[in-house]
Amino acid sequence: MRPLRISTPAAGLLAAAALLFAFGGPVSQASLGTSTASAASAEADAAATGSAYISTHLYFGTGRHNGHPPITEEQFNRFIADVVTPRFPSGLTLQEGRGQWRDKEGDINQERSYELTVMYPVREAHARNADIEYIRNLYCTMWELESVGRADVRAAVDF
Repeated sequence: MRPLRISTPAAGLLAAAALLFAFGGPVSQASLGTSTASAASAEADAAATGSAYISTHLYFGTGRHNGHPPITEEQFNRFIADVVTPRFPSGLTLQEGRGQWRDKEGDINQERSYELTVMYPVREAHARNADIEYIRNLYCTMWELESVGRADVRAAVDF
């Protein structure tokens, strides 16, 4: 019997929702039973210690389909230097990891992956969304991949 297959967009939405519930915002506070007054108080305390930002996390896999070799560290670093850094010159964080996901054929894939984090003021969210979607789409097109995962979390940030 073949396991239940979830389409890539649905799987991405489920993953983003899981991350949101686990790490951020009023939705997770409500799901954990935190009162609205307590949540508002926590947000006020956070606002006093930082500015309103969005923290966007992108999840890049390096495994490829149809017998193509994985994306090398050198190729990935060139993509960051040529595509990501010009759009986020103020800074970013990159972590290497091991990822696992189910592809559109229903197969489970394990691969070396990277988590990229960029932060930007909430007031820049619309403009930054265009940059982030460009990065995601170009990576998929260049390497013939199905998706780059994305999770956005509101944060109070101070530098």
